[in-house]
Amino acid sequence: MTIAAANALTAAWARTITGGTVLSGAGLYPLLHLLATAADGAARDELLAVAATPLPWPSGDAVRAATGLWARADVPLGPAAAGLVAGVLTGDRAPLDAWAAERTGGLVPRMPVTVDSSTRLVLASALAVTTTWDLPFNDGWLWPSPGPWAGRRLTELSRFDPDLGTVRVVDSPAGPLTTVTVHGGDDLDVVLLLGAPDPTPGSVVAAGITTLDAPSLPLEGPGIRHHRWPAGPGVYLRLPRFTVGGDHDLLNHADLFGLRSATDAGRGHFPGIGPADLAVQQAAQAATATFTAVGFKAAAVTVVAMMAGGAATGAPHDQVEVTFDRPFGFLTVHRPTGLVLFAGWVDDPEPSPSSSNDVLV
Repeated sequence: MTIAAANALTAAWARTITGGTVLSGAGLYPLLHLLATAADGAARDELLAVAATPLPWPSGDAVRAATGLWARADVPLGPAAAGLVAGVLTGDRAPLDAWAAERTGGLVPRMPVTVDSSTRLVLASALAVTTTWDLPFNDGWLWPSPGPWAGRRLTELSRFDPDLGTVRVVDSPAGPLTTVTVHGGDDLDVVLLLGAPDPTPGSVVAAGITTLDAPSLPLEGPGIRHHRWPAGPGVYLRLPRFTVGGDHDLLNHADLFGLRSATDAGRGHFPGIGPADLAVQQAAQAATATFTAVGFKAAAVTVVAMMAGGAATGAPHDQVEVTFDRPFGFLTVHRPTGLVLFAGWVDDPEPSPSSSNDVLV
């Protein structure tokens, strides 16, 4: 139930995507649940509607996750909040940035929060994933034509995968959707999403989440070509190498995250944190994701700041070629549970190196 609720949050958030970005509903959800357990009144009701149950993060070497709390010395904390303390909040933001960098392996070097004289408490989560492909890619060059990337020379990643089952075509709310699952180690997959040219980025990414378990239709969909070659069945996958980042002000969608009443500074909303009257001052996430020939890495730091208040040869076989040569979406999925850890959209992939002697890693 919690996985479904976390994925529903990520899908709802993903629908707001308009261009290249990455987000982590899985990085935000535990903070919303912590706030819900500490809140009262309308703030509690709104937060519980989004995050009613706790979300255990996946364990293993590929996933690193942490939660921390910093309060000013004059803010008393209850027993539950005291167990999360990572430091004392002062005018020096260096300890906050150091925590973010350490917990994400340097992928997110700064905590996305502004601490001023009115900030009484900061609650943060860090989520980072790193995986290596079971089957690595080869580097090359991609010249898309036609489409929004026409005329660009991009860094292409390509490989042949004998597992034809990694490709699916599903009928989604955004129309026909081609998905390709790239298996990584430590139970992590990256699912690439290519819709028709017309749907919005947000609708394609959200549809990818809501159709993760949908049955596949015949393999006739966006980006797919069929060949009859004797090397055996499989998938020839081509896409550009990419790095995307996202900086999100969560209060721009306060209702979506159950944070509307919690921002009312006319009263305190979180008696479970301690006796001080606290209201949400800021809520933000900084995230990044990189897809290379050898693997994938992504990280997100999510912050809620509070003020005083009252995510072969033989017979010919069918080979499917799938080319991602126009903007596309992606998901990072924990294979055993189906939890979507990150979701994003690629609209500006990496250009090819200026020299064939450049090395890509």
